[in-house]
Amino acid sequence: MTALILNLIKKYKEDQKLYREKSGTLAGVVGIFCNLLLFGLKLTLGLLSSSISIIADALNNLSDMGSSVITMLGFRLASKPADPDHPYGHGRFEYISAFIVSGLILLMGFELLKGSVEKIINPQPLQFGTWSIIILAVSVIIKLWMFLFNRKLGHYISSAALIATARDSLNDAITTSAILLSVVVMMLTDLNIDAWVGAAVSLFILWSGFRTARETLHPLLGQPLDRETALELEKEIMSFDGFLGIHDLIAHNYGPGRCFASVHVEVPADINIVKCHEQIDNCEKRVAEKTGILLTIHMDPVETDNKKLIEAKAIMTEKLKTIHPQLTLHDFRMTPKSEQRTNLIFDVVIPAGMEKEKKDIKRQIEDIARSIDPTYYCAIEFDLDYTEK
Repeated sequence: MTALILNLIKKYKEDQKLYREKSGTLAGVVGIFCNLLLFGLKLTLGLLSSSISIIADALNNLSDMGSSVITMLGFRLASKPADPDHPYGHGRFEYISAFIVSGLILLMGFELLKGSVEKIINPQPLQFGTWSIIILAVSVIIKLWMFLFNRKLGHYISSAALIATARDSLNDAITTSAILLSVVVMMLTDLNIDAWVGAAVSLFILWSGFRTARETLHPLLGQPLDRETALELEKEIMSFDGFLGIHDLIAHNYGPGRCFASVHVEVPADINIVKCHEQIDNCEKRVAEKTGILLTIHMDPVETDNKKLIEAKAIMTEKLKTIHPQLTLHDFRMTPKSEQRTNLIFDVVIPAGMEKEKKDIKRQIEDIARSIDPTYYCAIEFDLDYTEK
């Protein structure tokens, strides 16, 4: 079934942006149809049986239908091209739509918990039949298929919104299975646990909404570049002759397929500037072709024939690890002022979250420098690491 439905958009695969938009639309249409069907069946069953847990599940499906509409709208808005007011495009609309979906899930979970507590305080008689089990079982099967469908499509196009939708479908299958089990228990034992199951379902929905909100909020606030991509970029950059090292790698994500990055590349101080510029252009083009990332490279010249500088840098780099394993340095320069004073000028990269420790780190670095040579004085600038660790 999944392969048959995906064939409807197969012809758009050559155009990635159009394929992404069509995938979002297809997922939205499928979600609207399936959730509307389940909402109608479960609401009817819930009203006939006076079951708060089944009504809660029905309203959850109605929420899912609204989520599908928002997701579909988010994909359409995200596919809009760049304009004068939004030169980086509209890709973050996809993240916004996923965040709105999580908000709806949280709201629905709260309302269902409230209704379940009321039913616990004032229980009502219930009426179930074989048709109750059949409808709930069919619902579980449909939701499991929706989970597989959205997960597959979400991984195809690397969509956080569709992967969140897939997770929500799996949660729905689990909660409906719990309700199905409770119905069987109540039919066999006459034990009324409906309101308690409804409360458990609502708590599960709240947890799902919170997790989805947290995961979709990260790209909106700004995440570090993932480690795998950072290593891939470093490997690609360092494959060019004359490049000695990189630092200050920073990336900004404006939606799937819209990533801009900058990096400082160390080159020998005596390198031919024209040749170096050509290498940088070639590197930026290759990175764009292979990764889709629009990279801007800043050239940092470094001395390669000053033995005293090289030795001091190597020792300082090694000693930094004794302060914190993630500390690194770059732009290392040595400027002798007199026989009694030599300035070591360099930048130290610290992990995000360690800003309050800069004074203590600086003091320890100064002690390390003077232990190497009493005439060394440090002029340190601190940078943050913007890649994932």
